[in-house]
Amino acid sequence: MTSTGKSLVVGVDVGGTFTDLFVLDEANGTARIVKVPSTRGEEARGFMNGVARVADSAAAIATIVHGTTVGTNALLERKVARTGIITTRGFRDVLEMRRRDRPETWGLRGSFTPVVPRDLRREVDERVLADGTLHTAVDLDQVRAEARSLLEAGCEAVCVFFINTYANPENERLAVEAVRALWPNPHVTSASEVLPEIREFERCSTATLNAALQPVVGGYLERLESDLRGQGFAGELLVVQSNGGVMSRQTASDLPVRTALSGPAAGVIACAAIARAAGFPNAITGDMGGTSFDVSLVANGEAALAAQTAIEFGMVIRSPMIQIETIGAGGGSIASVDASGMLQVGPESAGSVPGPACYGRGNMRPTVTDANVLLGRIAADRPLGGGLLAALDAQKSRQAIEEHVARPLGLDVHAAAEAILTVANARMAGAIRLVSIERGHDPRRFAYMPFGGGGALHVCAMMREVGVATGIVPRYPGVTSALGCVIADMRHDAVQTLNKPLTELDVGDLQRRIDELAASCQQRLDSSGVRFDEVREVIALDMLYAGQTHTLPVVLADAGKAPITAASIRAAFEASYTAAFGRVLEGIPIRVMNLRYARIGVRPKFDLKVLAPEGRGSIVPLGTQRVFHHGQWHAAVRYARLELPVAARIEGPAILEQADTTVWLEPGFHAEVDAHGNLLVRLS
Repeated sequence: MTSTGKSLVVGVDVGGTFTDLFVLDEANGTARIVKVPSTRGEEARGFMNGVARVADSAAAIATIVHGTTVGTNALLERKVARTGIITTRGFRDVLEMRRRDRPETWGLRGSFTPVVPRDLRREVDERVLADGTLHTAVDLDQVRAEARSLLEAGCEAVCVFFINTYANPENERLAVEAVRALWPNPHVTSASEVLPEIREFERCSTATLNAALQPVVGGYLERLESDLRGQGFAGELLVVQSNGGVMSRQTASDLPVRTALSGPAAGVIACAAIARAAGFPNAITGDMGGTSFDVSLVANGEAALAAQTAIEFGMVIRSPMIQIETIGAGGGSIASVDASGMLQVGPESAGSVPGPACYGRGNMRPTVTDANVLLGRIAADRPLGGGLLAALDAQKSRQAIEEHVARPLGLDVHAAAEAILTVANARMAGAIRLVSIERGHDPRRFAYMPFGGGGALHVCAMMREVGVATGIVPRYPGVTSALGCVIADMRHDAVQTLNKPLTELDVGDLQRRIDELAASCQQRLDSSGVRFDEVREVIALDMLYAGQTHTLPVVLADAGKAPITAASIRAAFEASYTAAFGRVLEGIPIRVMNLRYARIGVRPKFDLKVLAPEGRGSIVPLGTQRVFHHGQWHAAVRYARLELPVAARIEGPAILEQADTTVWLEPGFHAEVDAHGNLLVRLS
């Protein structure tokens, strides 16, 4: 394979089963996909194997954008670096006390093991008051002694976390300076540098997880870049953040906690762009992989952002990230009958190894994929992943479902398989309602966009369950996250706590803080070496009425065009509060808690029409396939999905096959190919 020059932009998403690559040739205006098997625990190997299939030499690649799950997996599996904490005397247990919450709200039992054990959480004398007053200067001799002690205890990384540094970071700055002077590697995290925001637990948790991930994620990215450079790659290696933007490799190594939802975020960004181009600014996305089903909402063309998330119970990360709800309902989710005789699907998963029973790798418990195979929606004789997985064993799917579901429930094996899908679909529909109805959005006004390897098998079921009128199956559902890597802009977020009544807010000081954050974020943009079409900024304040606990994000839409005043801030808050809650509260003082700033470097975009099928294509069926649906067998017509030309219309029941997914079009539905190569699914 040859390249015409350094015109290739490659998005890489490393999943549990496959490593997906989306390759855009900017010179020719063409796009293609590459899939290679992932190597669990050695993610870089699958990455490099994929890059080797892109071009004869990595030197032909201009930019590589990587959506990584290395940080997420490290946290989930607790395979992080041995980390210590140096904190204010009396506050070593902030990480363990959390918000005095429990794994199960109404449970009587529960346990939580913090990432940093108590013996590695050390205290020193220092104190800053909540208003920023310096009460006790930091004892730097104690700081150095504790740092040396943590090194002797085998710590590879350390987090310095002092109380109230959002108001005055001077003590922490001096302590961090002292620790960095003696620490043998760069893995020293300052909590006030990572999150200069009020609330000690969230700041401590975020900074500590950042420290624990630095050696893992930083080491992985450094090795990856070194391998790429060794193959002649001279371009930029960028990494997707949880907020849907990208950052440089160095920034990702410094702030790995921002990669916690890197892969799923890239998929949502791609879906938002595809839906906008297709004429649907409002869309609900559903990423169905092997283990989970990730749902997000795109309103007015923009993905919803959340202020924080938790990677399992107690591991809280407070950093802007795309709002994603995850449930254990993937293709590998295991079906079982519990002691009360109820059919359950997930959250336990067979994963990619050993995988569903039909993989023939030793697991004999039924999964969602086994149900789809037995019912004929996935053809066992046509292997998954374009041939990367061997032919499936439908007989093993039958045996697993018969033993674990059909006999315990007294059902026919096909009825049992359909029951598995009914339960899985109901759980996925519940997740869709969670991000839509429960947040004030009518799902009937949104399109539904499934992606991931298994999403398109359930598109009609989700439309039926939730009442969505249009389903959008993107051109390459299985590599949507890799496509999102190529589309994503570079974005850097910053926050500072103000914690003042609106009547006492110094607007001049606020503008100075905005200018400082803008300069800091711009410096990170400049250091990336990436070309931008334009640079945009988003300025917002976290605000609330006096006496309230939770803040409301208030975007100052005209901040860059007109001077900020107390009156304009009040008007923006009241408009946001009315939109969220239907009314304002008269006579109650308004408080400004935090300033949030985002600087976005808009990367050059490509026309998504390059994904559209070329030429006349073909609507000639490949044959028929027997599919069990709603208690009876149907003869579903098979098509090669990528061969269908623009404007082609297919009536269900039909099976549309491609290397990265299978689309099951139920009876009573039809699909049309739009100008971007998407399938628009609707009721006939």
